[in-house]
Amino acid sequence: MAGVSECFNIGSVVACKTCYEKEIEGEVLAFDPQTKMLILKCPASSGRPSRNDVHMVNLSMVSDVQVKREATAPLEPPQSLNLQRLNTRVRNQIEEKKRLVTALAAGVSPEGQKLFLTITKTINEATWQGPNIVVWNTVTISPPYTAENVKGATDSKAYLHIRKVVEKHTKDMAAAEASSRLSGASSPIAQQQTSSSPGPVTSTQPTLQQQAATN
Repeated sequence: MAGVSECFNIGSVVACKTCYEKEIEGEVLAFDPQTKMLILKCPASSGRPSRNDVHMVNLSMVSDVQVKREATAPLEPPQSLNLQRLNTRVRNQIEEKKRLVTALAAGVSPEGQKLFLTITKTINEATWQGPNIVVWNTVTISPPYTAENVKGATDSKAYLHIRKVVEKHTKDMAAAEASSRLSGASSPIAQQQTSSSPGPVTSTQPTLQQQAATN
């Protein structure tokens, strides 16, 4: 390794070559002098200007380290994180994973899992009781998870709302399946198979007997 600085200022532009002979150049986001770990923000490999690639570089495994431009402008203070929102998101993700694991353990069909995901997009209070979906502790949806399988107080707002959700989900799934079948039937492979299928062939050419009679 050659020319490794004791410190890299955040915002500086640094270039280096890895042990795999790959050249990396980018803006310094962070640097840990104890572990010699450098984090660089580089232009996106996808070419999208709104994106960036972030590389974590172990300076013990690079060579030809160069500071192309030192940061001179004062750095803006980083935005504060909303820890409460982050913790809530983590808890929600954990609960969702637990519910999915419970569904898999109960042997729930793919249709039931899809309906459950549809419900939990807008309603958090949905759980599994065996293969049954329970919403708000008042509405139960049993296999095969159609509107007719929604059980609860039929005059309650919760029941009516969940029944509408199930009906819409069923229609959306049916439309998606029909669209998939239609696109499969219209594919070139399907058309080729249809055209090459055996069947009666009607010829428009005159037969030899007809030609002889005409002559």
